[in-house]
Amino acid sequence: MYNRRQFLKGSSGLLACLLVPAWRANASPDVSWLAEAQKPPAAPIVAETGYFEPLLVTENGKSISTLAQWEERRAAIRKRWLDFLGPMPERPEVKLTKLQEDRPEGCRRIRVRYENEAGIEDEGYLLRPDPIGDEPRPGVVVLHSTTTDTIDEVAGVKGRDSRALGLKFAQEGFVAFCPRCFLWRDPALIYDEAAARFIEQHPGTLGMRKMLNDAQCAVDVLVSLPEVDTRRIGAVGHSLGAKETLYLAAFDERVQAAVASEGGIGLGHTNWHDPWYLGEGIRAPEFKLNHHQLLALIAPRAFLILAGESGPPGTSADGDRTWPFVEAALPVYRLYGEPARIGLYNHRQGHSIPDEAYRRMLEWLWTYLTV
Repeated sequence: MYNRRQFLKGSSGLLACLLVPAWRANASPDVSWLAEAQKPPAAPIVAETGYFEPLLVTENGKSISTLAQWEERRAAIRKRWLDFLGPMPERPEVKLTKLQEDRPEGCRRIRVRYENEAGIEDEGYLLRPDPIGDEPRPGVVVLHSTTTDTIDEVAGVKGRDSRALGLKFAQEGFVAFCPRCFLWRDPALIYDEAAARFIEQHPGTLGMRKMLNDAQCAVDVLVSLPEVDTRRIGAVGHSLGAKETLYLAAFDERVQAAVASEGGIGLGHTNWHDPWYLGEGIRAPEFKLNHHQLLALIAPRAFLILAGESGPPGTSADGDRTWPFVEAALPVYRLYGEPARIGLYNHRQGHSIPDEAYRRMLEWLWTYLTV
């Protein structure tokens, strides 16, 4: 069993420092603030959640009280979602071509080219701790936000330091892979054009399905690496990347822990209706899916939502109005036993990753991927 003592001994960068936060040396299987992340907001919530069918009720209206009953219901919900998202071709075998390499403090940063569909290449960054040590490391898929800097920002090449999550996680001892979203594969196209080209090539398939496919390819990359512990795969993303993280965690059970920062869980919280995500069909009265179902599909794996809303809806993607989605998923998590490893932390500092939110993000993935 991979243990935290070995991980700390073999790590570089901040982990090699003697003065580490207390939670890193603690062998507790859960973050100390898990109960806090499962408390409803103090103020009453007035939020339009959209269609919100009960999770623990069968299609014929009978209550679900056992894990076996839920697993049957889960399979049906998963199929409904995948039917809605549309098909994708089988993912190609992982073959990485190194384009360039440098060595920021505490890690190796390698830009690579690889296929995420047969005959379709894209680029990403692979970041490894340096020195790497002998023990396999947890791996994390790091999904970038909406920015023309794309993977350069999350890999710490340029852009905002607070968004350089791939670089930071590698310096903390994880192996990170940062794939580029398909919307930026051709820099000559704007989002609408990139989405339209994809839909033309894949009739009946949504942009969000392509994002899910590409995020799963990133997991494929990580599990192909001998230095990665395939039982310890995580995912993290902010904004656009948080949306992708939600879907990746819901549909890829290799992901054991994930953090979605300011993605907007509710279908009405952000621009989920745009053609590169789910399209206008989600606004139709007959649309009968919602994201509390995806949170339930993730159970019992660890999932944290970071929110920044402090004022009226619209100032950020997630906030107190996100709570009903977590609340709906909690009983499903509890069918698997306690504790339920899902939570919402609202830092109330807008559409950003302030230092406290980053610390919670790091502690969540450290705790649930290194014990």
